[in-house]
Amino acid sequence: MTSELAFECLFISSDPELFRIVARILRELSISIEICLRPSRALEFLQSGNADLVVLDWEAGDSAELMQTIRSETKMSKPTLVAISSSDSRLPGAHMVIKKPMTVETGAQSFKTVYQRMLIDYRRKVRHALMTPVVATAEDGREVSLMVTDISDGGVGLSSKENLQVGDVLSFRLVLAGAPREVLVHVRVLWTREYARYGCEFLRIPPVDLMILHDWLKAKSRVKKPRIEI
Repeated sequence: MTSELAFECLFISSDPELFRIVARILRELSISIEICLRPSRALEFLQSGNADLVVLDWEAGDSAELMQTIRSETKMSKPTLVAISSSDSRLPGAHMVIKKPMTVETGAQSFKTVYQRMLIDYRRKVRHALMTPVVATAEDGREVSLMVTDISDGGVGLSSKENLQVGDVLSFRLVLAGAPREVLVHVRVLWTREYARYGCEFLRIPPVDLMILHDWLKAKSRVKKPRIEI
């Protein structure tokens, strides 16, 4: 049985009323919430935690500096960034800006949109281990023995004793445990690593096979359902 994942939010503000409103909305979306009173302390949490969402009260001090640090930090996973602000100006780095004053009613629709973005981003990034041997066909017709090491909504990881180059295009049929049939995928090599490891993006998948793949990935990456309709 696949366990459900609950998205995690770091809320940065010392405003108790704003926290009450945001916490109520996120509870309906089945998103857990941690509170940090000052932006200066938030980076410590983000570097050691796994926040999927950061909600930042823009009136708090050092907000712009924190946003820039999160966007530029290469060793930290990139959460969805939401700023709540009384300003009408664009806030660099924020994926969404919600205008103050915010109520449960006015904020709910914005956070539904944020949730949908997080869900798409999660399913694209999360990788599922496979370790499945396949024989692929290259563009020049040669056969290439591969091991598909993992798969996501965006592509696959491969290993092979044969030398592959960035830009190589391969096609192969892949068995997904529990799926009704094999799926045919066409991939392009995006990067290479030591120990004959390769990262590939999907180029083409027949429509029926794409539906099978999406259903398989959804079953493998279940996110805790919201209490409200999205």
